Amino acid sequence: MDKKLQGYVCFAFYIACIPLANWLIGHVGTFCVPDGPCMIPVWPGIAAPSGVLAIGAALVLRDLVQRRLGLGFSLAAIVIGALISWAISPTALVVASVAAFVFSETADALVFTPLQKRGLLLAVAVSTLAGILVDSVLFLQLAFHSLDFLSGQIIGKVWAVLAAMPIIQFIRWAEGKNALA
Repeated sequence: MDKKLQGYVCFAFYIACIPLANWLIGHVGTFCVPDGPCMIPVWPGIAAPSGVLAIGAALVLRDLVQRRLGLGFSLAAIVIGALISWAISPTALVVASVAAFVFSETADALVFTPLQKRGLLLAVAVSTLAGILVDSVLFLQLAFHSLDFLSGQIIGKVWAVLAAMPIIQFIRWAEGKNALA
């Protein structure tokens, strides 16, 4: 698959993560908090709102969109993602969802951009961690006025990132050293 096509595929998956995360948080979980999110276990004794896995994946996909299609496409993806989030989020979550999405993705882009020259895996790992922290704190504080689920949010998103790392490495291996360079 050529680089541009990879970028467009990542762009499409990235955009799909936004409605998926919003849908998951209200519909899928091992239990749902009254007037709150549906939760999934992310570690023994720790649960997180179920959208964390999709948001963790979105942070990695945004990096790949930028790597393949450039910063302009990446920023366009953030705007499109924010508009989709605004359009489909339940009213109570609109501000929290959009603010967390825009600020976390922007933080991710600001960290990823200078680091990508040092290596894709390093850039994805560090920038995604920055995005995870910004997204988790902002979303929880704005949506639920509490950071009670912060550890679960961070752990759940880190699981998504860790799952993506071998996939990124495999793509690089399968297509040669410069596949995602």
